[in-house]
Amino acid sequence: MSYSYGILGCMTTDTPARLLQLLSLLQTPREWPGGELAGRLGVSRRTVRRDIDRLRELGYPVQATMGSDGGYRLVAGKAMPPLVLDDEEAVAIAVGLRAGAGHALEGVDEASVRALAKLEQVLPARLRHRVSTLQAATTPLTSGDGASIAPETLTVMASTVAGQERLRFAYRAKDGTESRRLTEPYRLVSTGRRWYLVAYDLDRQDWRTFRVDRVRDPLATGARFAPRELPTGSAAEYLRRSIHGRADARTYEYDVTVEAPAELVAARLPSWLGTPTPDPPHDGDRSEGDRSEGDAREGRCRLRGSTSDPVEWVAVRLAMLGYEFSVREPRELVDCVRELGERLGRAAASS
Repeated sequence: MSYSYGILGCMTTDTPARLLQLLSLLQTPREWPGGELAGRLGVSRRTVRRDIDRLRELGYPVQATMGSDGGYRLVAGKAMPPLVLDDEEAVAIAVGLRAGAGHALEGVDEASVRALAKLEQVLPARLRHRVSTLQAATTPLTSGDGASIAPETLTVMASTVAGQERLRFAYRAKDGTESRRLTEPYRLVSTGRRWYLVAYDLDRQDWRTFRVDRVRDPLATGARFAPRELPTGSAAEYLRRSIHGRADARTYEYDVTVEAPAELVAARLPSWLGTPTPDPPHDGDRSEGDRSEGDAREGRCRLRGSTSDPVEWVAVRLAMLGYEFSVREPRELVDCVRELGERLGRAAASS
């Protein structure tokens, strides 16, 4: 038997407990006849109808169908109501969020870490132990750049950001210098390769960025603070300028054509590079011979965006797509792609 945090597995006449058990049943993707629900809950069909009305009042979109027995199912609504998870579901979600958060995977942002912090806050000790055991028994394939971090570090940071609570931690700088920091955390930012904390350093009376993989022993102090105004207005922009070491970091506008459908390219593309859009070729772009081959080039797309990261990063990610592509602009990216191709060609010839 599975339990939802020691409540749903207990048959009781208590109305809140019965509502939770009813909600757990309705979250199964099927239609439940009223008689079957009544039998599962040990109540009358009239009580089931009253409980359904209570769930609707709480914002759960329960749909009823007409018929001799009548049926109920939970459908998509306008807002996201609270979910009820059993043990297996809670462990599965926690393991997945931990795996993504601990290695700064593309697409796992601060919202995911906040969700993990909320989930682990209410997990019973026995489930937290299962999550830790499962994670310790698996080895993720990562980039090997040493950016792996403990998910507990991220969850502590996320909770202090959300709760506007001062955070104390030990920090190791790039040169190996150790220090203790007392901060007002502002945002967690993922670059797709690493996690960073943007925070106001109280000892230095200035804004700072901290690589989370260099943080040890984070501690929520319990002291609340009123958020300060970030100089750039955006944590991502502040981090970008901080990484490049100057406030006037150059931004490159790029325009790239990829010979593949937009949906395939988007699946392989990190979100920070932008979203590709379909770009079918014009008749003047291809020869008669091209048209006779089934219009294979109809699946191409166009990628436009901007970045203040080094253009080498953009060139490498484009090369990793596995599709033919051409760069329209900027000139710096064109030259970088050409140089990268020549270097790889020389390496292949000498191997």
